[in-house]
Amino acid sequence: MQTLDANGLRLAYREWGSGDTIVLFIHGNLASKEWIELAAPHFPRGVRTVAVDWRGCGDSDKPAPAADFSNYSIAQHADDMIAALDALDISFCHLATHSTGGIISTRMILKQPDRFGRVFSLSPVGPQGIDFKPEQSAFFGQMKESYDVTRQVMAMTARSLFVDETLANGPARFIADAGARAGLFDRIVDQVWAVSDGIWFGTPDTLTKEARSGELKGKMGSIRHPHLVVWGMRDGVIQEADMTEMATVMPDCRFVAVPGIGHCMNLEAPKLYAGYFGAWFGGF
Repeated sequence: MQTLDANGLRLAYREWGSGDTIVLFIHGNLASKEWIELAAPHFPRGVRTVAVDWRGCGDSDKPAPAADFSNYSIAQHADDMIAALDALDISFCHLATHSTGGIISTRMILKQPDRFGRVFSLSPVGPQGIDFKPEQSAFFGQMKESYDVTRQVMAMTARSLFVDETLANGPARFIADAGARAGLFDRIVDQVWAVSDGIWFGTPDTLTKEARSGELKGKMGSIRHPHLVVWGMRDGVIQEADMTEMATVMPDCRFVAVPGIGHCMNLEAPKLYAGYFGAWFGGF
């Protein structure tokens, strides 16, 4: 396991490939650097991909959350990723994001716009944030208390990996040809079970604060970095309307809706994910 020091913490990371084109992968909530493990071997030659676990996730340090979750805010995660790039001596890179990684990348771009190039966002939490209602936030507590509930909820984010009727009535059962994706999913659930309370409760809190402030949404029109936003049409986490708003308001943003895929193309269809990744980042 590779680690680096960033903002007083030990953050874990992985690298795939080599070359002058560098891409930082920023994972989503309840996730880790491993989410592109099956896709990365299919990335194009000449691309070096770096994936860093957030604080509180994966193999990174898991500090106790502050009472207001300020040390687990979106701004803090963005600062951590920038500090990780500093530690790795990466002065310029492109960004690949998933889910909440999308809004983290927005804060990174606004803070250091000249440091970043293209952005490939898979089912991102956009600059709009997400306004979690109290009952929705409470559901994270139910997940934390039950491994079975956690597994069932995670299965619903990767819908195409499971037999449909078992998603509604559980326990979720893999489709016959899930293959290596099933093993990765099981490891991912184990990682989810071990995240910090700053992730379980801090992420819905900070995404709600971002949504209600409207700060980042108000700056969408000023983000000129080229964005490719890819969204699975079976995604039950991210609203299509947010994706189309990004494509409409941001000056250089393309939106693609993919049938048959849920929230996690990088896990559900890793070769397809690698195809979009390669088309966006290859050829530099």
